[in-house]
Amino acid sequence: MKAAIYRRTGPAAEVLSVEDVETPEPGAGEVRVRITGSGVNPTDWKTRAGLTGQDPETFQIPHQDGVGVVDAVGRGVDPSLEGQRVWLHLAAFRNRWGTAAEYAVVPVERAVPLPGDAPDELGACLGVPAVTAAHCLLVRGEGREALRDRTVLVAGGAGAVGHYAIELAKHAGARVVTTVSSEEKAELARAAGADLVVNYREPGLIERVQGFAERVDRVIEVALGTNLELDLAVAGAGTVIAVYANEPDDPVIPTRRLMVANTSISYVLLYGVPSDELAAAVSWTGDAAAAGALSPLPVTRYGLDDVVAAHEAVEQGAVGKVIVTP
Repeated sequence: MKAAIYRRTGPAAEVLSVEDVETPEPGAGEVRVRITGSGVNPTDWKTRAGLTGQDPETFQIPHQDGVGVVDAVGRGVDPSLEGQRVWLHLAAFRNRWGTAAEYAVVPVERAVPLPGDAPDELGACLGVPAVTAAHCLLVRGEGREALRDRTVLVAGGAGAVGHYAIELAKHAGARVVTTVSSEEKAELARAAGADLVVNYREPGLIERVQGFAERVDRVIEVALGTNLELDLAVAGAGTVIAVYANEPDDPVIPTRRLMVANTSISYVLLYGVPSDELAAAVSWTGDAAAAGALSPLPVTRYGLDDVVAAHEAVEQGAVGKVIVTP
C-alpha cells in the first residue's frame, strides 16, 4: 500500500515521504480500515516536527483521524464489522499505522460506526477535535444532560474544537456564546449554531459577553493566557474553564481570584484522558453524529502525494479542515 512515512522528526519537506509498504494485518482486538479520507490536526504536525516526543523507533505513518471502511478484523472482533463505514480517532497514538495511508490498523474501539447518510468529510473531521470538545464539555464527570439550559463560552468558535463544542453544546440544550477574530469566522460560528458571536478584536468584548450572560457554566478555552480576563469576568461558583491548548508562554494563574470565584481550571490532553471518560466523549460524539447534529468543517483536500503541502497548510493555520485523500 502507499503511505506517508517519517523515520525521524523535523520539517515536513525534510522528513515526510510517500512510499510503498506492506499492507498491515489486524491483530487480536484490531480492525483494518481502507482509508477514504485522512484528517490533519495540529497535533499531527507537532508530533512529526518533534515538538511532543522522540523520533519513531522504526517508522511512523502520521494522522490520528480518518474515515473509511473496515475491510478485515482480527481475532476476537465481531466479523460483522467488515464493510462498516467508520470514523477513526487516536489512530496513530502508540501505533505506527496512522491514517495517512491506503489502510490503517487500529484497536477496534478507535473505529466508530459512521451513519450511512453522513459524508466522508464529516467522518474525517471528527476524532481529535470533536472528542476533545465533548470531553471539555463533560470534564466534571456530569452527563451531557447536565448541560441543558446551561451557558457555555467557546473561545475560537471557528476552530475545529470550537466548531464541535458549539454543535455539541447546542445539541445538549445549552446556550452558547463564542468569540472569533473576523467576520468570515463569525459566519462559520453562526452556522454551527452559536447564539451570540463576538469579534474579540472589536471594543467592548467583555461587556458584550456579559450582556449575554453575567455568568457562564463552562468555558471551552483555546488560549488561557490571552483570554483569562474575559473568562474571569463571566466566571462564578461552579464555572469550569476547560483548557485544551497551550501557548508559547505559560500564563500566570490568579489563584486567589479563582478561589474567591469558586471557579476551577481543568486541563485537557486527549492522549491522557482516563479510558472511561474517553469512551463517554467518543460515545457522545458518535450519538451526535448519528442524530445529524454535527457538520463537517470547510474542507481543503490534498492527495497523498501532496502530504507535505497538507502539513504545511495546517502549520500555517488553515481555516477549516485539511483532508488527505489516499
